[in-house]
Amino acid sequence: MLRQSIRFAAAEDGVRIAYATSGSGPALVKVGTWMSHLEFDLGSPVWGHLLRWLSQRFTLLRYDQRGNGLSDWHVADLSFEAWVRDLATVVDASGQEKVALLGLSQGAPVAIAYAVRHPERVSHLILHGGYARGRRRRGADAAPEQLDAAVIQLVEHGWGGDDASFRQFFTSQFVPDGTPEHHRWFNELERMSASPANAARLLRTMYEIDVTADLPAVACPTLVLHASGDLRVPFGEGRLLAGAIAQARFVPLDSRNHLMLEHEPAWQRWTEEVAQFMGIRREAVVDPARLAVLTPRERELLELIAQGRDNAQIGAVLGLSDKTVRNHITSIFAKLEVENRPQAIVLARSAGLGGAGLA
Repeated sequence: MLRQSIRFAAAEDGVRIAYATSGSGPALVKVGTWMSHLEFDLGSPVWGHLLRWLSQRFTLLRYDQRGNGLSDWHVADLSFEAWVRDLATVVDASGQEKVALLGLSQGAPVAIAYAVRHPERVSHLILHGGYARGRRRRGADAAPEQLDAAVIQLVEHGWGGDDASFRQFFTSQFVPDGTPEHHRWFNELERMSASPANAARLLRTMYEIDVTADLPAVACPTLVLHASGDLRVPFGEGRLLAGAIAQARFVPLDSRNHLMLEHEPAWQRWTEEVAQFMGIRREAVVDPARLAVLTPRERELLELIAQGRDNAQIGAVLGLSDKTVRNHITSIFAKLEVENRPQAIVLARSAGLGGAGLA
């Protein structure tokens, strides 16, 4: 499982925001959304592959939005402005001068607002399944008010109970083509991530979001991806984002899922587009079985090499002399048929090792 380092940062109003760091490389912040839990998400069959893929290529920062997950639940302010300020809090706490932002779904308008207000801090903007207008702000395309009110009532009365059928309504919109395992996990995430009262308050705020006026002011390179059959956020909202942001690139994805699942072709397309956009050289995917030639001790060393540790650090962690570490590394390089440390790191990370880096 991916390893991470969890810390807390205090927002302007004193609310404690939990954030996690994993991986190594250029800094990328996954903007907070509802239905997140930093620890529970690591074993997710719904987006565990996303977290692993990102952590193998970036220093990934994730945080639980206020009212969610490991961040404070009992908060007075769950407004959109508070969400934007919380993103600023996490970026500042990271110590990074400039970051790329990944805005999924509700995270997209938060990322947009932050990028417009702090252009000097944002290098790239990646928006997936996002929108500028909440459900109540879509004019003729808005859902009937009675339906939105009914959904809020469903959350208030059924969100936290043992009967998952109430939460299945949302799960079926987020991953309609998911397996029973995907659905069971997502149903449990909903219950764990927020109280019924907080979930209802968050929804009310989301319904009223409108950052359309900010779109022409986005100055950084922007990639917009959207599933053509998205049941949660209409495809037209993705087109609106891409059409109003100068020079934004739009990538339609052949899927009905709001969140890309690992088994579907759209996920492969997603990774290729994001890698190209971020200037990441494509690396061959390594079968983890290739590492079977290593002894357990050699595999431990390779894991530490993939994390970017030097020989002295490896020796300290494993209680080995410098000479023993060098001998093991020579054996590892021979067995894996690599010539140097950088090649070993690329191979190991492609096989899923070293995801946590030195965070």
